[in-house]
Amino acid sequence: QVQLVESGGGLVQAGGSLRLSCAASLRTFSSLSMGWFRQPPGKEREFVAGISWNGGSTYYADSVKGRSTISRDDAKKTVYLQMTSLKPEDTAVYYCASTRSGILLQRSHYDSWGQGTQVTVSS
Repeated sequence: QVQLVESGGGLVQAGGSLRLSCAASLRTFSSLSMGWFRQPPGKEREFVAGISWNGGSTYYADSVKGRSTISRDDAKKTVYLQMTSLKPEDTAVYYCASTRSGILLQRSHYDSWGQGTQVTVSS
């Protein structure tokens, strides 16, 4: 099983930016597709963004499209989520996850998860 460790969360004002990072332990990281999910307070965990194993395809939730960019650095075994124009409704615990499935939008297809990093956006 892959160990995933997120970092980069914090408190930011509305309109600000953050870059989240997720470092993976697996030697064959380049074979994994990766995703970012978030869980707002009192709500279900939801898909935010996904990137295919070769970086050739990316997917975004409508709520973050145009404001977020997912990318990966296979040499560093790290996936990133750059978020801009942050809004208070972006406040959540953000999780990265890995999958060998080609279906990136569904939570059930991911088999390894990080512990999460808190993002709080103040108005």
